[in-house]
Amino acid sequence: MTDAGADNLTPITVITGFLGAGKTTLVNYILKEQNKWKICVLENEFGEVAIDDGLVAESLDAPEDLITMDNGCVCCSVRGDLVRTLGQLAARRKDFDAILLETTGLADPAPIVYTVQTNPKMSDNYRIDSIVCLADCKHLGAHLDEKKPDGSINEALQQVAFADKILLNKIDLVSAEEKKALEDRLRTINKFATVIETERSRAPLEKILGLNSFNMESILSYDPGFFDEEEDKKIHNLELVQSVGIKFEGSLHAQYFNMFMMDLLRERAADLYRTKGLLSFHGQGDTKFVFQGVHEQINFGPAQNPWKAGEVRENKFVFIGKNLDREELTKGLMECLHKEDEKKA
Repeated sequence: MTDAGADNLTPITVITGFLGAGKTTLVNYILKEQNKWKICVLENEFGEVAIDDGLVAESLDAPEDLITMDNGCVCCSVRGDLVRTLGQLAARRKDFDAILLETTGLADPAPIVYTVQTNPKMSDNYRIDSIVCLADCKHLGAHLDEKKPDGSINEALQQVAFADKILLNKIDLVSAEEKKALEDRLRTINKFATVIETERSRAPLEKILGLNSFNMESILSYDPGFFDEEEDKKIHNLELVQSVGIKFEGSLHAQYFNMFMMDLLRERAADLYRTKGLLSFHGQGDTKFVFQGVHEQINFGPAQNPWKAGEVRENKFVFIGKNLDREELTKGLMECLHKEDEKKA
């Protein structure tokens, strides 16, 4: 989905995080204490989101268990089918500033993202605004260290890797040194997520809601320094999941780049949690292209603003995932440069 018409769509913020991280406290704060935002909180009762790709229920009646709070927010339990619940809410979605989808123990939000973006009933009414990971500052380190019996990535690592924002909760329970060590570690895993510190889940909602941080153009707002190679740190990175930023000048050959991405996603989609890119293509004039993806689900299109006269045509890529090889990715991407532009890079 492009950003055209995004203002008419109701933003959905997906909240992930472990039991005990403070999600219930956050939901209670939203529903009972704050008065700035009218939010519809959807609580998933099962810990697994059942997505029905079939027909969406035609009924637009409000779900029977919709509870309205004094501050205008509402709360609803999702029992099984998220699509049906969102379909029923579509008729009154304009009543809300945002929808907050609380997912207990869900490590991978890809099914939610895929459904909202590809199901016409959903994409005509909603857009994913951001994925927020609520993390317990005191216990997150232990969760990140947890070894799975089959050697797979544990849920905490996945939740951090997918996030646009990380709410670092319970910072009052750790020392300044412990907090800094954890923040440094989070930036190794996902240096592109914004870390927001909170106590007792009192989150600054204006920093996590309605920011459209999941859109294709989010890569444009990153600090340029994020893409600088960190050779001195690279050898010390022992994390299974990490983030890699790559940049180089020149214009890409569209066919070569498409082939590279198709091969990469075919072979590594399960390992690639998030991907983003800012691209210049040979033969496309001043059109600047952007993409962002979750696993193999990629959204691609022209940026809202073209390359400016005299602006350096610098391609930028973000990969967050498992067992990433920066040199291999860089080499593969630079082989996609149009021959006239290879010498510039």
